[in-house]
Amino acid sequence: MSAAPAIRWLWLLPEARRALESRELAVILRCYRKLTGLSQAAMGELLGYDPSYVSLLERRQRTINDRQGLLHVSKDLAIPPHALGITTEEDADFIAALQFGESTVRLAEIARQAGRAVEAVEELWPLVARLEARLREGRVDYGTASLLARARATLGTSLGHVLAEERLYLAAYWTGRAMRLARHLDDGAFLGHVLRMHGNELRKAGREGAAIARLTEAAELPHDKKERGQTLILLARAAGEQGNTELHDGSVATAEQLMDTAGPSGILFTPFSLREVRMRGLTGTGRAAMAAELAQSRPGSGEAPAPQWAAIEAVTSADALSAAGDITSAHALYGEALSLAVRHRLPHQVQRVVRSTEAVGLEEVRASALARLHDLGVLT
Repeated sequence: MSAAPAIRWLWLLPEARRALESRELAVILRCYRKLTGLSQAAMGELLGYDPSYVSLLERRQRTINDRQGLLHVSKDLAIPPHALGITTEEDADFIAALQFGESTVRLAEIARQAGRAVEAVEELWPLVARLEARLREGRVDYGTASLLARARATLGTSLGHVLAEERLYLAAYWTGRAMRLARHLDDGAFLGHVLRMHGNELRKAGREGAAIARLTEAAELPHDKKERGQTLILLARAAGEQGNTELHDGSVATAEQLMDTAGPSGILFTPFSLREVRMRGLTGTGRAAMAAELAQSRPGSGEAPAPQWAAIEAVTSADALSAAGDITSAHALYGEALSLAVRHRLPHQVQRVVRSTEAVGLEEVRASALARLHDLGVLT
């Protein structure tokens, strides 16, 4: 019986990682038994060895040198083969792929933030597929798992930009898988990042309650002020959409204080995005006049931290003005938002316009938005 499914995460623990780095079978076996609580007799049964032979292996009085024997231990204990000195052409090729994988994830994230989410998805799919296959085989170590978690998170957030609303569950699926894997890694900062991304994708998929739970957990993790500020911005957005005035206002206020002391960071923790989140929350919590006043003092088009944020802000400003009864100004802004959303292939923002333009006087914009969805290949 193979123990691989039950303990494949064992090798992500710090003590187990150190044992693997030793590349010594005796150390690895002792560590395995310590962390799993197995006796030498139980390990012998697992491997099909006499307990006395396990004892000799652990005391370095015997060793396994033949490839077949090492492959047997690797498979039954879910030990990455390279940790036992077993290498093949496939392994060598995979190690090379890992080295390029780090750059692939970084470049995909840059592309996503620059408004080229489609390119990010296309770059990430082959890498994620290969890493997932490695994981299914039980051939995972910390480096592979860490890269896969980052690739899953970036893939999910990229899909969140390019998918239509009815398929946004796929973005949440991938960020959720990243979160589950991140919980096995000894990296609190990364876990906070993934919880933040997963929470935002849950919100976009319409699961505000689950989103708030994930974002609240992320905000409570120890990390620097800028990271916490990014989390609070997304928490404020989810709270506003849920109609939770107290949580929205408190999150916005705390994020403002952090920005005053720590300064902006990235494309999320900026005055531009904070203003958009506040305006959306005011509209969502029934304070249309305050939201409209904020919408009338729009920042310049060049102040958006990323192209997608310009489209997001235009829709939110139009929503605020429409809710306050300023249909003429809202009409112009919805048109601007549609142009940006089509240019950067953001079907979710077009669908926001469709939902928001049922009011009298916005029929022309709604018809245009539905046509744009058709152009983007989204069924209506």
